[in-house]
Amino acid sequence: MPQTAYHLHLPEAHTSRVVFASPHSGRDYPWTFLRTTVLDEHSIRTSEDAYVDRLFDCAPHFGAPLLRAGAPRAYVDLNRAADELDPALIEGLKRGGHNPRVASGLGVVPRVVANGRAIYRGKLSRVEADKRIARIWAPYHERLHLLLRQAHERFGEAVLIDCHSMPHEALDGATRGGGARPEIVIGDRFGASASPGIVARVEAAFVEAGFVVARNVPFAGAYTTQHYGRPSRGQHAVQVEIDRSLYMDEQRIRPNKDFHAIRRVLRGVVSDIAALGAGEQRMAAE
Repeated sequence: MPQTAYHLHLPEAHTSRVVFASPHSGRDYPWTFLRTTVLDEHSIRTSEDAYVDRLFDCAPHFGAPLLRAGAPRAYVDLNRAADELDPALIEGLKRGGHNPRVASGLGVVPRVVANGRAIYRGKLSRVEADKRIARIWAPYHERLHLLLRQAHERFGEAVLIDCHSMPHEALDGATRGGGARPEIVIGDRFGASASPGIVARVEAAFVEAGFVVARNVPFAGAYTTQHYGRPSRGQHAVQVEIDRSLYMDEQRIRPNKDFHAIRRVLRGVVSDIAALGAGEQRMAAE
């Protein structure tokens, strides 16, 4: 079992209604898990959003908390519902309605990593799956729920920025009409998880920093944005995907020569996003 479900980095002064989260950057691979997989230690990391937590780790400096996963995505996927269990992997499960994520092997306990490579030789017990959900998935989401509730109580509104990375090849074919290839994809489930004004401000922060930005294609958001995005109640959830090739050697899973430069640019983006609603708050106070 990984040592902790999550790492929480809090600001000295909580001045932002924004909560940053990185659910797929966990890299605590317990030896008991590595012993059960057919993959080597490099291959098992290919579904990890490696170093995304480091790209956004400045959030507390701008008054916003950062919640990051401790456990790796290959062990338990925090961007899935607890009941997205895969009968092809978990013993004793009956097949239910069709779920594309589960069918592709990417349920809450994943069956495969990138490119459909199987993680295990056989099946896992239901006891093992339930243990991972109880000890990793549940504490992470309890903390995320609490952070958003606290932001809402303090500021009257909460904004979740769910931070991810995407393989460069995932953007093949994403360019239309001869436009530039997207470097950032913002997902709001086609308007369902956040208000248009919030999404526009998030997009503008990346565009003003020089990034090419697309919305919802090919990633519109999964469980986290669907579950936490309640714009009618003043709770917004926006998924942010960044092209891994900008900052990482994808084959070696290591930061590339541009890592620190991209991290510096993103510091300005995080600052802009963390300031969401600050102007309105000041005007209300006046």
